[in-house]
Amino acid sequence: MTTPRAGCAVDAQGRITFEVPEAHGHRLLLRLRPKKGQPEETLHVLDLDPGDEGHARAVLGADPVLAEGRWDVYLLQDSERTRLRPGPRDLRALVGGHLRERPGPLAVRVPYVTKDGYLAVRTWMRPAHAEADRVDVTDRGLTVTARLHGAPPLEDAEVRLRLRRGAGVVRTLRPTASQDGRGFSFTVDDEDLDIGIWDMFVRPAPGSPQIRIARLLDDVADRKAVFVYPGTTLGSAVVRPYFTVDNDLSLEVTRAG
Repeated sequence: MTTPRAGCAVDAQGRITFEVPEAHGHRLLLRLRPKKGQPEETLHVLDLDPGDEGHARAVLGADPVLAEGRWDVYLLQDSERTRLRPGPRDLRALVGGHLRERPGPLAVRVPYVTKDGYLAVRTWMRPAHAEADRVDVTDRGLTVTARLHGAPPLEDAEVRLRLRRGAGVVRTLRPTASQDGRGFSFTVDDEDLDIGIWDMFVRPAPGSPQIRIARLLDDVADRKAVFVYPGTTLGSAVVRPYFTVDNDLSLEVTRAG
């Protein structure tokens, strides 16, 4: 039996339209992939309506209904499910997504093909977001440019580098804000960063929640192996920016040599 395929298209508002060969009595099932060893808990079912040329369509609206994670896509009939292979994917509306202002909370969805060749949707759900843009690495340090979405403009802001598994070790930087108070940049040139992984946040104003710096607003579901940066030597350490498996921006600090 041939595994059925689902095409999909994303519009500028974030709606995803799925299209499958018409199958009477079927629905579309999205399953939040559980962590390893954990049971399946979260499902989201969409009705399939007749479309053009013998196809059926299901629409996932722009409302933030999917939790952050990876959602596998199935064709569902009664209790029987069939995992779907990808058909054509139209992600053109996502390519320039970082150029549009986004209110909070942000619901970001990117359809993609899994390593074993099935259709899935990568989702992020963030109350507010700091979208990383340029990451420039030189022999004197590295400079990050980013922009706030779904948060008040910057006012006496600070960028916080937090050492992962570092028992609360934090380094604070003062960013340079753009004229509209939403764009900002900062430079990391500290020669005394501890060895380890440092996660990046921005706090727009004193007392406000800190916001993770990440790159989410385009068509790349997994950028860790795609956007690879060189390291720069600062004192006795090599500092390298990288994107995590969640597309968050972090620093890896290792000993030089």
